[in-house]
Amino acid sequence: MLAWLLLANLMAFMLFGFDKRRAVRGMVRIRERTLLLWALAGGTPGAFAARHLFRHKTRKQPFSRWLWLILFAQGLAIATAIIPK
Repeated sequence: MLAWLLLANLMAFMLFGFDKRRAVRGMVRIRERTLLLWALAGGTPGAFAARHLFRHKTRKQPFSRWLWLILFAQGLAIATAIIPK
């Protein structure tokens, strides 16, 4: 599980960086769906770190809302799993 989370965060971080580079150079971009799926797969911390570091996709409101929704859902899932009943 830990290996998967490390991979998902690394992939999310790198994809945001690659997409920023492609955006600056006017090249074909990475789909937002792909970026969001890597966040959903466990790479949310990497996605948020990359957004901050690369200043990428910070003003795109629909994208930001989806990313925050993924973070909230993951936090809720973790809280539900660790809080005793």
